[in-house]
Amino acid sequence: MTDSPSSGDEASQGNPAVRHKRAAGPSGRISSGFARYVLKHAGGAAVSLLLVLFSSFFIFRLVGGDPIDQLTSERPVSPEQRAAMRAELGLDKPMWNQFTDYITGTLTGDLGESFQYRRPILELMLERLPATLLLSGTGMVLAVALGFWIGARSGWKPGSRFDRTQVGTSLLLYSTPTFWLGMIIILVFARYLRLFPVNGMRSSSTPPELWPQALDIAHHLVLPVLTYTAVVYAGYLLVMRSSILDEVGADYLTTARAKGLRDDDVRRKHAVPNALLPSVTLVFLALGNVVNGSIVTEAVFSWPGLGSMFVHAIFYPDRPVLQALFVLFSASTIIAVFCAEILYWFIDPRIRRSS
Repeated sequence: MTDSPSSGDEASQGNPAVRHKRAAGPSGRISSGFARYVLKHAGGAAVSLLLVLFSSFFIFRLVGGDPIDQLTSERPVSPEQRAAMRAELGLDKPMWNQFTDYITGTLTGDLGESFQYRRPILELMLERLPATLLLSGTGMVLAVALGFWIGARSGWKPGSRFDRTQVGTSLLLYSTPTFWLGMIIILVFARYLRLFPVNGMRSSSTPPELWPQALDIAHHLVLPVLTYTAVVYAGYLLVMRSSILDEVGADYLTTARAKGLRDDDVRRKHAVPNALLPSVTLVFLALGNVVNGSIVTEAVFSWPGLGSMFVHAIFYPDRPVLQALFVLFSASTIIAVFCAEILYWFIDPRIRRSS
């Protein structure tokens, strides 16, 4: 005589091991699903980083030509001097040995020595990184906040005068070349009105105390940040506006209005939080671009960051610096996208169910 299903259930309910197994089952599936999800995207990020390493080594050798010819183009050198320079720079080794040295050094933090400055590249990058983080970080925070705020208000009342004006203005600034906009800002605010300095990060005449130095840096920061923000914020505005338009006719907003909430409260407390989900990737890409900085903006305003360092390395030319910065810029974006994918696991239940 077989047990009935109900009696089997009752027996299993009395077994602590079975109860523990049932309780741990869903969480075990979730944890294993999350582990597979992380490993999958970590593997993709690792492959992308390896491809960046491979491409950075060969691209600058195919495009750049012989560094010795470029470094000695303005002065005559003997064959012996050329051979000595080639040995000093490690260019006399076979290509395979150069490649293995490059991969090993990059993975261990030894990025080589700059042709131009005759100093370790990692040391140069660490010196210039704070300037880039200050400029692009400040500009990115302003661009994201301004773009999301204006985009939410524009999408909430599409077709209004505010919507048309803001979208038109943002698209105009977004399509304007950065160097041209920077030159116009310099002519207006630095040359004509004489309100802000043009070049560099600080003045040599500023006292060395902390407060005068901070004010001087902030004074120099205004025009580069203004240029950077004006060019970048349109992308965040348009994405946020599109997300709000998708939410405007949703049933939960109608329910919120039926409860007597003000229109601004419905937008701020209900529509905007749901519309932020498609913007997560953009925000994390913005964090990755903080390291990249803005090459054009730094070049226009002679800002002593990684972007201007990259431009100087192109014109010198300084192949090791170009390789190191290419890897750094690419790696920051790849890591930012990986972090966004991990965050999606926690904020999007559809991903958890599919895993």
